[in-house]
Amino acid sequence: MNNPTPIALFTLGGVVLCWMVFAAVFLLRKRPPKEQEAKRDRMSLLGIFLQMCAYFLVWFQPPGKPFLPPVAALSGSIGILVSACTLALAVASVWLIASAVRTLGKQWAIAARLVEGHNLITSGPYRFVRNPIYTGMLGMLVATGLAMEHWTALIVAVILFAVGLVIRVRSEEKLLRAAFGKEFEDYAQRVPAVMPGIF
Repeated sequence: MNNPTPIALFTLGGVVLCWMVFAAVFLLRKRPPKEQEAKRDRMSLLGIFLQMCAYFLVWFQPPGKPFLPPVAALSGSIGILVSACTLALAVASVWLIASAVRTLGKQWAIAARLVEGHNLITSGPYRFVRNPIYTGMLGMLVATGLAMEHWTALIVAVILFAVGLVIRVRSEEKLLRAAFGKEFEDYAQRVPAVMPGIF
């Protein structure tokens, strides 16, 4: 880091703490008995790869380059406001992810799949978006980029993440449509996929 401001350090520290909670949500969750897998769509693995590349972009600092994330580039009341919004976004994103994982229970998986006895979950955060974990992951990407990376890298990362997001959503919802038919179609008509009013 090249002379980071106190606001930049505080924001970065808060975002890193949120990432630690994010990791704990998945690593420390109670493991349910292993269910027999009914269906899997491997196309979702491409989406996962693209999203991981996007996260790499917002975390990676090229050697010899100045540390100039958006928060550090702003000063005064504007810098404080951006810092507060960044931290609020990170906290809200982690809360949303934790709530969604808890609601899914044994049905949560990294890649798109259905298990025996799979249910269509429409409660908890799934009342507001069909893929709240992805909403939270996007929020963490943006918050990390604001605290960590240059504007240009953040923009590229968001585009890359969005492509991976669309692939994963279509992959998973193809399985759900095949399994639940009209029930899922009705749900999809009522509830947006990731972001209300956008997608």
